[in-house]
Amino acid sequence: MRILGIETSCDETAAAVVDDGSKLLSNVVASSVPLHATYGGVVPEIAARSHIEVIIPVIDQALVSAKCSWDSIDGIAVTYGAGLSGSLLIGVLTARTLAVANRLPLFAINHVEGHVYANFLTTTSLPGYVLPSHQPKFPLLAVIVSGGHTQLVLFRDHFNYRMLGQTSDDAIGEAFDKVAKILGLEYPGGPSISKKALKGDPMTYKLPISRLPGKYDFSFSGIKTAVLRLAQKEVGKSFDFPSYMLPEALNEAQKANIAASFQFIAIKTVVDKVKLAYQEFRPAGVVIAGGVGASNELRRQLSELNEFEIEYTDPRLCTDNGAMIAALGCFAAEHKKMLADPLKLDIAPNLSM
Repeated sequence: MRILGIETSCDETAAAVVDDGSKLLSNVVASSVPLHATYGGVVPEIAARSHIEVIIPVIDQALVSAKCSWDSIDGIAVTYGAGLSGSLLIGVLTARTLAVANRLPLFAINHVEGHVYANFLTTTSLPGYVLPSHQPKFPLLAVIVSGGHTQLVLFRDHFNYRMLGQTSDDAIGEAFDKVAKILGLEYPGGPSISKKALKGDPMTYKLPISRLPGKYDFSFSGIKTAVLRLAQKEVGKSFDFPSYMLPEALNEAQKANIAASFQFIAIKTVVDKVKLAYQEFRPAGVVIAGGVGASNELRRQLSELNEFEIEYTDPRLCTDNGAMIAALGCFAAEHKKMLADPLKLDIAPNLSM
């Protein structure tokens, strides 16, 4: 089963071809991140225009890279939610048109669930990719950490899962972006904070971990506010000192130490919940999904738990990509799930798992 996956939920226009849910044949991503960097976050209108400009060339390149013609594609999988409305619309309309034109089945994919399935890709002929040696086993604990989502999900099998907990406010990736802005670091915040943290001491400042009624729920708004108050205090100003003036007031050592301290506690918040869930449910496997899954600090803290063995997918498959959508599409086709009418499929910006 060879599936073309199309992903346009945010600021990446992506397409990939996956065979039988495990073999990565191509993975093409055109990112509009540089266009948004000036604004410190994604501008929906700019993202949508970028998708329009590049989506057909990206799909064409994915087919060429996979050495596939339309005759060798068995179906199309597309992200229809969650995400930005304008961005989703470009991907869905393109997929619908291609499905009709090539008489192919269309599979409507949940973006968040798709992230989990990046971990099911185990072989590829593409250079430089480092993939897991085998597919995850069920029951499976999935830790989904990205700019829009922070969730713990227990999969009993394909398409049979239970939500254990999720964020009640900011997602962890969103918190990284906001703290990066306080420190005057580049967007997106995850990579820039990780780089800055290498020069700092994570034990310099003691930041809080939110305590919530839900055993596996998360909150990152408190730590974000704590960083803001800490930065204001470090430069000798009161709480009404404007946050946009902090980057010039902080010296480089302060920025590095704040970045390191924040990163350590934000990641520890997730790792503590993972440990708790693993000890309660004893799953056969654990996977990390989403853009923050590429974090070296997250991987370091998880490895120090010594609770379970975990294999990580290539960092390029942690951020938004078409390969994860195609992989889930393969399993959807196999299990006869998520089949959509190409004449009627609509977007679902607020879709949840």
